[in-house]
Amino acid sequence: MKKYKPTSKSRRQMTHVSYRDILTPSKKPEKSLTYGFKRAVGRNSQGRITMRHKGGGHKRLFREVDFMYDKKEIPAKIVSVEYDPNRSAFIGLAVYKDGEKRYVVLPKSVKAGDSFIVSAKASLDVGNRLPLKNIPVGTFVYNVELKQGGGAKIGRSAGIFAQVVANADGNTNLKMPSTEVRKVSEECWASIGSVSNEEHHLENYGKAGRSRWKGIRPTVRGTAMNPVDHPYGGGEGRQGRGTKRPKTMWGKVTGGRKSRTPKKYSNVFIVSRRKTGKSRKAQ
Repeated sequence: MKKYKPTSKSRRQMTHVSYRDILTPSKKPEKSLTYGFKRAVGRNSQGRITMRHKGGGHKRLFREVDFMYDKKEIPAKIVSVEYDPNRSAFIGLAVYKDGEKRYVVLPKSVKAGDSFIVSAKASLDVGNRLPLKNIPVGTFVYNVELKQGGGAKIGRSAGIFAQVVANADGNTNLKMPSTEVRKVSEECWASIGSVSNEEHHLENYGKAGRSRWKGIRPTVRGTAMNPVDHPYGGGEGRQGRGTKRPKTMWGKVTGGRKSRTPKKYSNVFIVSRRKTGKSRKAQ
């Protein structure tokens, strides 16, 4: 992590991932794999806010990242390591042996000049992609499919990985980043390793303006509002919650009530639920 001299109050706490040591210098995005787009900024198709505290921020260029990995048995070489403003992980420009270029999410320790292959007979080297049935127990994987041929859905954020726990009865048990153990078909594909930019969660923005650059708008505490605006609002001076259970500004209970749909289709695939609270810290 890069730290700064305390030339101001905000600068004192600010930390930053040292991109200069990681990214390929003076490399512009591949023009054929980028295009402009309008960010949703927390709105749905009707234009109504469905996610608060999103909006503004710097204009972004969209990089078309390959999560399908449908070019099999063709080796590819990483020619550059690049920053992507739309995700926390680093991406790399992969050039396949037939000349095609694609952006891929990079695993940790992979740098420009390294190569990978998507093959059922691939070696267990970092970056290679193969079916879960061919991956031994204990291996860290990322970019995991949940349905065969559906593309990578699990393990795509910075520093994240899932772990192969068991292979049996046509399924592979994966320990997810949330500590949940889940069954996935052994025919699904996954990449070996863990996602790059593992220091991402240690970053300290240092000042409010840096959050605004990233499209994160301010959050107001419920206790600072009026009674008409929030269940915690009102009172003289600083007040406690005043309600038996924590609630949202619409009165929906947020603590101590399970929010998962009881008859969700994927319940049958969950071997053990994720650990929460103190039980997870003890792990």
